[in-house]
Amino acid sequence: MSHDPEPSIAQVAEADEQFRKLVEYVESPATLSSTAYEVELSLFREVLVLGRSLLKIFMDRKAAASGAPRQGADGATTRQHSWQTRTYVSVFGPIAVRRRYYRRSEGGGVCPVDAELSLGRRRYSYLLRSWLEYAVAGEAYDEAVSLIERILGLQLSKRVAERLADDDSEDVDAFYEQKSAPPAAEEGSILVVQVDGKGVRMWNPPEVPGRRTQKKEAVITAVYTTEPHFRDPEEIADTLAGKPRDGSRCENRRRRPEPVAKELRVTLEGKDRAFDCLERALDKRNGPHFRARVALTDGDPALQDRVADRLADFTLILDIVHVASYVRSASAALLGENNPVLQDYVACRLDELMAGRLDRVLATLEDRQLRGRSLSEADERAVATTIGYLRRNAPYLRYDEYLANGWPIASGAIEGAAGHLVKDRMERAGMKWRPPGAQSVLSLRTVRVNDDWDDYQRFRRRRQHLRLYGPGDSFPEAPEHCILAPAA
Repeated sequence: MSHDPEPSIAQVAEADEQFRKLVEYVESPATLSSTAYEVELSLFREVLVLGRSLLKIFMDRKAAASGAPRQGADGATTRQHSWQTRTYVSVFGPIAVRRRYYRRSEGGGVCPVDAELSLGRRRYSYLLRSWLEYAVAGEAYDEAVSLIERILGLQLSKRVAERLADDDSEDVDAFYEQKSAPPAAEEGSILVVQVDGKGVRMWNPPEVPGRRTQKKEAVITAVYTTEPHFRDPEEIADTLAGKPRDGSRCENRRRRPEPVAKELRVTLEGKDRAFDCLERALDKRNGPHFRARVALTDGDPALQDRVADRLADFTLILDIVHVASYVRSASAALLGENNPVLQDYVACRLDELMAGRLDRVLATLEDRQLRGRSLSEADERAVATTIGYLRRNAPYLRYDEYLANGWPIASGAIEGAAGHLVKDRMERAGMKWRPPGAQSVLSLRTVRVNDDWDDYQRFRRRRQHLRLYGPGDSFPEAPEHCILAPAA
């Protein structure tokens, strides 16, 4: 049997010597002529080396102190067989961890210290994984591994980053299932749902040459609460039309209430899957303290049908920003893109919509005698498309009622999410995805954008511990504030 891994006097002395050299370096007259940058970088690199030595001492001490595993409920016994070594890649660098291996009487074996340390299935430490995946959630894989190498000096492959992201994203759904709803006293009086879709370019297999790049829809949902916000309809119309802002109005504008506990989710598994998750999130937050429930979408009939079918107690509102884009397209077709009165014309039409006068807007767009010029086929089509869009969505255009109630009429939260959550990460130049990898990154990015990263990482570690070591081994980790307290 190999020797006991209890840290040798030489190991501890080496760590002491490393620390002593750091102090000598700081106090050295030669160092006084260095710049702050040079000293800071040198100290950081040497602290990583010292950290690796100290972590190795801890690991060896833990392994030496670890006893035999508990006898199972079936009465199976174990006996120590050998010492086994595994590599643990920490933020300080790789460490060889020697552990007692016990062979079970019924076959197989176990290293009890693995459960005591809550080591993962792979050799990469949870802290390193968390930092790497936080970077992956914000940047391309190549950039993320490059960042880790630049800061920590660790060379990780893109494939490792992909594999770890796949592993560590698998508990995102479970995390949000168990996450508690905000206290009712902290919620706003309006429960808001927003839903949108954004295409993600998929990788085409080589056996389909010449096939155009296919896109898979990422369905994004947002749930939050807010308080009523009463706005000037004319100012909304002018802003959407692109007219210059009136300074006096800006001074008198009421501050928009902040969304409360906004939770974003995204899935590549289709609209029904997105609404399944959405309904469960709403079940946790529903209650008599809400005076109104509203849902905002663009004009996608599939989304509108699902809102009507699955969120029957919500008032469906058509996002005014999408409406404004249609109105502007028709107005440009009627007047000409460079017409000096185009903005005023668009603002007028939108002001009529704000006042609940959809009939007047449609009459104006349809009245050929009001058109100042003959229209091309494309212009006629643009006008007809807008008219059809407004007619089909007429039940969701009661903006006079919505504004009187102080309800939101623009899906800014979800539009921003479609851009920030999906496009900014998934639609960079040359990026193409396979569905599982894309979902992994989107799931981790959602956790990051929702500001749930630390809570999710702890939840994930606890779940992984349970999967690897079973309910018989309690999760040994203390809360983070307790872990960091000694360093304060």
